[in-house]
Amino acid sequence: MAINRVLLLVLDGVGIGALPDASSYGDTGSHTLRHIAEKMGGLKLPTLEKLGLGKIDTLPGVSSTTETVGSYGKQLEASPGKDTSTGHWEMAGIHLKEPFPTFMKGFPEELINAFIQETGVGKILGNKAASGTDILKELGEEHVKTEYPIVYTSADSVFQIACHENIFPLEELYHICKIARRLCNKYAIGRVIARPFVGDSALDFKRTPNRKDFVYELPEPMLLDFLKEKQVPVISIGKISDIFNHQGISASLKTKSNLEGLLTSITEMEKLKHGLVFTNLIDFDQLYGHRNDISGFAQALVELDQKLPELMKTIGPDGLLLITSDHGNDPTHPGTDHTREYAPLLAYSPAFKSKNLGTRKTFSDLGQTIAEIFNLAPLKHGTSFLKELSS
Repeated sequence: MAINRVLLLVLDGVGIGALPDASSYGDTGSHTLRHIAEKMGGLKLPTLEKLGLGKIDTLPGVSSTTETVGSYGKQLEASPGKDTSTGHWEMAGIHLKEPFPTFMKGFPEELINAFIQETGVGKILGNKAASGTDILKELGEEHVKTEYPIVYTSADSVFQIACHENIFPLEELYHICKIARRLCNKYAIGRVIARPFVGDSALDFKRTPNRKDFVYELPEPMLLDFLKEKQVPVISIGKISDIFNHQGISASLKTKSNLEGLLTSITEMEKLKHGLVFTNLIDFDQLYGHRNDISGFAQALVELDQKLPELMKTIGPDGLLLITSDHGNDPTHPGTDHTREYAPLLAYSPAFKSKNLGTRKTFSDLGQTIAEIFNLAPLKHGTSFLKELSS
C-alpha cells in the first residue's frame, strides 16, 4: 500500500553523539542521550527501544537486542552550525554554506542604536550572551522599573528580546521584534525571538509559552513550498511554521508543551487523509537542555515514550512516522548551548519491516524521502530511503 500520510516528529535538542567535526564547535565528547542515561543510571524507554533506538548507539538501560518494529539509523548534519533553523532547513532540503553569525560579545553598536531609534524604546538592557533564565534574574527587576526591553543572545545566531507581559503586551513585543527582524537582516542573524515573561520579582520571573520566532529569509524554495505547489496539506505543530517563515504551511497549531504537541499530533493524524504533519517538541531543548536539567530531560523522554504507542496507533498501513532531531543539547556538557551531534532517525509503519538505515550523510535524506512519497521532483540534496524501508 502507498504511503499517504507522514508524521515528522522532531525531538528538539535530542542528539545521539558528537559529529566528526564537533571539536570545531567546542563539543568534543558530547552525547545527549547517552550522558543523560548514564547520569540517571539507565533510561527505561520501552517504546523507543522497540522502534530501534538501542540499535543506533549504546545507551544504558535501552536494549540493543529487543526485537524491533521500526527502522533505525542516525543522520549527519551537512550544513555548518548547530542551531534550530539550520537543522530544520536541512531536513527540508536547504544546505547552508556558511553558519549563521553569532555575537558572543554583544551586538554591534550601530544595530542596537538603530533598534532603539526605530522602536522608540529609549534604551535597552543587556546586549550580551546569557542564559534566558539568568538574564531575567539579573535584569528583570530593572526592566520592570525602567520599562526598557532586555536584549540578549547566546551561542546561537539569535537576537532575543525579553519583556514583561504587563509592560509590553504581546502585540507590542511582537511589533518591536518585527522591526528588529528587518534590522538584523543586514547581519544575517538567524532568528529574532520574542521572550515574554511574567512574575513579580527576580525570585519568580518565568518565561511564558508566548514565545515567537522571526526567522531570516529562507535562501531558496524547499520541501514545504513544493508540497504546497502539489496541494499536499502541511500541518505545523509547535514552532515549525515560525522556523520556515510560514512558507508552505496549510495550518499552524501552536502548543505550550511536549505533551500538548504529542496530543495535537495524535488528533491531526487521526483526521488526516493525505499530507504531512510536522511537529517540533521544544521542551527537551528549551526547558531541559539549555538549563542543564538532566532529570527533567530524562522525564520528558519517558513522557514521550509513554505517549508513543497512542501515536503509533494513528499511523496505519498508509502512514509513516519519522522521528529525528535538529541538533544536540547535552545537559551534561559545559555551558548551556546546543551541541554538534548526530540526529537519531527512527521510522515506523505497519506496512514496513524493521531495517538498519545506517548513517545518513545529511538531514535532507528525510526531506528527499517525503518528496518521493508525495511524488515531488527530487530535492537538490539528500537520498531517499523509501525503497530501503519498503524492500
